[in-house]
Amino acid sequence: MRHGKAGRKLNRNSSSRTALARAQATALLREGRIQTTLTKAKELRPFVEKLITTAKGGDLHARRLIAQDINDLAVVRKVMDEVAPKYAERPGGYTRILRIGTRRGDGVTMALIELV
Repeated sequence: MRHGKAGRKLNRNSSSRTALARAQATALLREGRIQTTLTKAKELRPFVEKLITTAKGGDLHARRLIAQDINDLAVVRKVMDEVAPKYAERPGGYTRILRIGTRRGDGVTMALIELV
């Protein structure tokens, strides 16, 4: 039975899924928007939103918690100094997923995920 087993496997083992989420979160927070598959975007959304909510704490502990998942210190600084204050009054929903059609090679649905 699959009770309590949330999330998608994305055809990867657990360490590869974690690495994928961290890499895509870093890219999204650096660039503001990225193009990926719809299922990857749906898995990335809660990961990034939890990071931003943590960053809204604004203290050293929040910075260190974010640095556990984001390896680029410039992106950590950007999240703490620019992104988190921007969403200080917003109670969640920091990202938007837009479907942009299918990929020509394999027909998978592509999406843009961006910060609102």
